[in-house]
Amino acid sequence: MISLPDIRAAESRIRDHIIRTPLVYSPTISAMTGANVYLKLETRQKAGSFKVRGATNKILLHRDEIRTTGVVAASAENHAQGIVVAAHAAGVPATVVMPEWASLSKQEATKGYGANFVIHGQSLGKSIPRAQEIARAGALFIHPFNDAEIIEGQGTIGLEILTELPHTDMIVVPIGGGGLIAGIAIAAKAIRPEIAIIGVQTTKCPTAVESAHKGEAACVPARETIADGIRVEEPGDLTFPAIQNLIERKHIVAEGAGAVPLATLLNGSIPVKQGSTVVLVKSGGNVDSSRLLRIGTPSSGRKGSYVLLF
Repeated sequence: MISLPDIRAAESRIRDHIIRTPLVYSPTISAMTGANVYLKLETRQKAGSFKVRGATNKILLHRDEIRTTGVVAASAENHAQGIVVAAHAAGVPATVVMPEWASLSKQEATKGYGANFVIHGQSLGKSIPRAQEIARAGALFIHPFNDAEIIEGQGTIGLEILTELPHTDMIVVPIGGGGLIAGIAIAAKAIRPEIAIIGVQTTKCPTAVESAHKGEAACVPARETIADGIRVEEPGDLTFPAIQNLIERKHIVAEGAGAVPLATLLNGSIPVKQGSTVVLVKSGGNVDSSRLLRIGTPSSGRKGSYVLLF
């Protein structure tokens, strides 16, 4: 079981290899909600998302054994870039398997970081077995979320938030496979047990919500969504128990997944106490340019999100 000391060790390990991202107060959102709202800007992280944290922790832990064989991963989006950036910094080769719907901009970005990449499958669930097959030749397979060392790296965000804002009352986090919220929740709840950790999912792929209802990891067919960074059909057997047990006003461009916490706060789905301190985790900022244009039009057909409170 992942613990606070594990996450503290990860923080020490990756400190010199990542960016300690800004925690920015928003007067406008605070005035709209009555809470003191801060944004944790993982949009400013290396490779544009939080994923580089877990990837760096994993690769540094195994660097000596994979210098020549390298790493292989399956990723719809930001995990790919996090892996290749971390691998490049550690001096090891990387291969990424992407589902067929991965945006062209992220495919190009992945190639630009010097990785090999393979397009395979209609979903991440189909891409992962292909990556595991490639890894049998000797590379280290790195799962996008269902990996303790990945979760430890993502949990360093929780440490940073509570170091700067020790009296935080609530942290709102987007949920895909669950690695991000699992890590943040483990760290934050250990430091401040009374804190509320709120996970938000798109209605187009409510895997964590369905899993919570059933009391076990559930597979939910994913529909197309602007929040493609959290388009994951099934939580992992490591991330779901961690979650279960813990049962554009700032002019910042954020991808669909990163914008979900703010959208959910503003539409009234999350009850907040007047004067409380709330942190919204802006998980990533890698937006395909054509998609960004669609976001800005009234006909983009955006729909709601689900909320889980722990």
